[in-house]
Amino acid sequence: MGDKHTDRAFIGSFTSSGGRGIVVAAVEPATGALTEIGVIDAVPDPSYLTVDHAEAGAVLYAVSETAQGAVVAYDIAGPEPRRIAVPRAVQGEAPTHLSVVRGHLLTANYGSGSVTVLPLGPDGSPGAASDVRHCEGSGPDRARQSGPHAHQVLPDPSGRWVLSVDLGTDKVSIFSLDTQAGTLTLHAETSLRPGTGPRHLAFHPSGSHAYVLGELKPTVIVCRWDAAGGVLEPVRTTPLFPNGTDEAVSPSAPVVSPDGRHLWAAVRGTDTITVLALDAAGEHAEPVASVPCGGRWPRDLALHPSGTRLYAANERSGDVTWLDADPATGIPHRAGSLSIPAASSVVFA
Repeated sequence: MGDKHTDRAFIGSFTSSGGRGIVVAAVEPATGALTEIGVIDAVPDPSYLTVDHAEAGAVLYAVSETAQGAVVAYDIAGPEPRRIAVPRAVQGEAPTHLSVVRGHLLTANYGSGSVTVLPLGPDGSPGAASDVRHCEGSGPDRARQSGPHAHQVLPDPSGRWVLSVDLGTDKVSIFSLDTQAGTLTLHAETSLRPGTGPRHLAFHPSGSHAYVLGELKPTVIVCRWDAAGGVLEPVRTTPLFPNGTDEAVSPSAPVVSPDGRHLWAAVRGTDTITVLALDAAGEHAEPVASVPCGGRWPRDLALHPSGTRLYAANERSGDVTWLDADPATGIPHRAGSLSIPAASSVVFA
């Protein structure tokens, strides 16, 4: 895949919809342009990815979003990604998200409504599941909320807590992680407005607030976050479309700018990115613009580590578009695209 591997993007896709696996692309530093340099085809439907920079080096993790959910790990410290171990079962259905937390890999399993913990070896390889926490409950949307659907699991900025966002139960669960036993203990639950269908959340750079994106109701729920007590408190709800919309919309991914001034939310259906201005405290989010994402059905939205460029993984148009964000207004402008069939997520290393 070439000698240069200091700035690469890894793009997940749905092989069941024509994707080719994980596409590896070089990132041109000045323009952010992507150039495909290789493909990793090891598991079906590697829809969501994450990169961990640990003592073992840079490791790429991918879910296999299938009925027999699994994860797989790759050493990406060198120019050629190298699979570390065979895919490991998560004992859950359709994992949609994963995060590394204090030496453990955690997955949110949408199909089974559960969260799985897998301890990581010294080389970054995931071991057998040490815990599977099944969520309980339902919501008013009978088609989408007949049971729990864990959609995201991630650590809080302090690293002390694990948060799970459940679309099916309209809840965010807060866990403590026992790193010796590899088990989760439920600490608290935050209930959101019934029918919200929370999908993902993103933290303010200060760590004082979190922004929960509703998939079933196109809203951003601004929450105060108390890392000392592990308390998530909703304080206000902001519609992504204050004047309404005639489209059937499905928000997907929130991203906060490194300076804490802007929040971006990708919206499927309208195929747009909503730009929200945040106040100095991070407690108010005001929609200021909505711009085309550059493709159809933006399943994921990622921010380049430089903090100035957004990448939308457009599942139905089969491409990844990059957009330059104005640092003053936060409004992104399309700069280019790369064809990636059934694109689903983007991460950088």
